[in-house]
Amino acid sequence: MIDPGQLTTRLTLEAPVDSDDGQGGVTRSYAAQAVLWAQLAPHPARDHVTADDARAVQRVTITLRGGLALSRAHRFSDGPRTYRIVSWRARERGAWLEIDTESELT
Repeated sequence: MIDPGQLTTRLTLEAPVDSDDGQGGVTRSYAAQAVLWAQLAPHPARDHVTADDARAVQRVTITLRGGLALSRAHRFSDGPRTYRIVSWRARERGAWLEIDTESELT
């Protein structure tokens, strides 16, 4: 069982908002949906190279109370840092959610 006292970080859950860009496509922005207490467990950073663009990505496991409806389109933010949802799983019969995320390091 997770100690609720270890939920020491306030994260904002952001939901995607798509709007027409006027050229037949969409522009995606994010709107705050909820502010939640969470526990963050960072994993070692790894380098990722895509089309000559080197960037470091850090995986972070976020644990928070269950009962939350998520999709992979949602994301979490903590000030200027954002966490992209990769996967999640319920723990202890849905009482807790463990969410695997990725965050770019700048």
